[in-house]
Amino acid sequence: MIEQLIADRAGAIDASGIRRIFNLASTLKNPINLSIGQPDFPVPQPIRDAAAAAIQDHKNGYTLTQGDPVLLGKVIDWLKLDLGWDCAVTGQGQANQPTAFVTSGTSGGLFLAFMALLNPGDECIVPDPYFVAYPHLATMCGAKAVPCDTYPDFQMTAERVEPLITEKTKFVLLNTPSNPSGVVLSSEEGAKLRALCKERGVLLISDEIYDEFVFSESLNDVAKGDPGLKRCPSPARIDGADEDTLLIRGFGKTYGCTGWRLGYVAGPAAIVDQMSKLQQYTFVCAPAPLQTGVAESFDTDMSAFVDEYESRRDMVIERLSKVTNVGTPGGAFYAFIEIPESLGMTGTEFAERCIEHELLVIPGGAFSERDTHFRISFATNRAILEKGLDVLCKLLGGEG
Repeated sequence: MIEQLIADRAGAIDASGIRRIFNLASTLKNPINLSIGQPDFPVPQPIRDAAAAAIQDHKNGYTLTQGDPVLLGKVIDWLKLDLGWDCAVTGQGQANQPTAFVTSGTSGGLFLAFMALLNPGDECIVPDPYFVAYPHLATMCGAKAVPCDTYPDFQMTAERVEPLITEKTKFVLLNTPSNPSGVVLSSEEGAKLRALCKERGVLLISDEIYDEFVFSESLNDVAKGDPGLKRCPSPARIDGADEDTLLIRGFGKTYGCTGWRLGYVAGPAAIVDQMSKLQQYTFVCAPAPLQTGVAESFDTDMSAFVDEYESRRDMVIERLSKVTNVGTPGGAFYAFIEIPESLGMTGTEFAERCIEHELLVIPGGAFSERDTHFRISFATNRAILEKGLDVLCKLLGGEG
């Protein structure tokens, strides 16, 4: 049978729970879609113009594996300003100097990190709830992702992580602001988590794909090179973090160009250089003309869009907190909402009930060992969001 040819690693991975909901909803003609983590604003004009010009100027071949020199130079300058890191291009640094390179999205950076760090039988610690890819990336490596239960506040603290570290642990993976909850880990808790990892000899990976989409109350760090620039808290901003922290960031969520697949990584050269080597034989390089496009992002102001998303966040919390428990997201554009016990439903059952009302949400079981919540995205226009909230308030209140 042809099925016998399939590798174990493929058979060990289930299709995304998100895909299951999309399949159930495929017959709906015009659903109220609160499911997709895709920004609803257009890619800023300067970024589009630069990418289009690059295509017309025939910048359509390979770049260096490390990335286009102009983009990579801007990444390195930004890391110096934001974090105080003195990075070099991967493969070109001095002894003990952190290095950086451009990846095919943050997912590409995560894949390379898992591949570079995990042997069969190894373990890594991930938050629960988690970005859907985390446990499956470990499975691909023959390793195990150990979930750190962060309910009910979704804070991945050192206190919660410490009991999970074993001799098999290679790294702890932090996602801040997080998907699916939007929670931002405070500077104090980030410092404690980084100190724990250093003490126990494990790497801290900080997945900060939403680091530019942070709301006003969570902007309580400042850039190392500009004390007037308020920033998202990050354990990578702690002195010495460049020696034992791997940073993964991206452009797609911040600038609306998710399909361009562009991100970057920075951290200890011993790790980053191995990741870059693996990129040669997998992704080869990130899309060349689009790298030229996002080089313009460092001069693009997104604050108006962030303010709009903060306003939508406030609307979500104001409406839904009257009918259930929902934490206040400090960033990103998601809310992770508890299903009242009185309804007697799992997250999957509730998502299916929503489909009956032509509303798309994602069940919590897609992100967690539990299935007690559901995720919505407020990256949609206000009219659609208001319609979705009307349905949710009705269903969570026990009507329908």
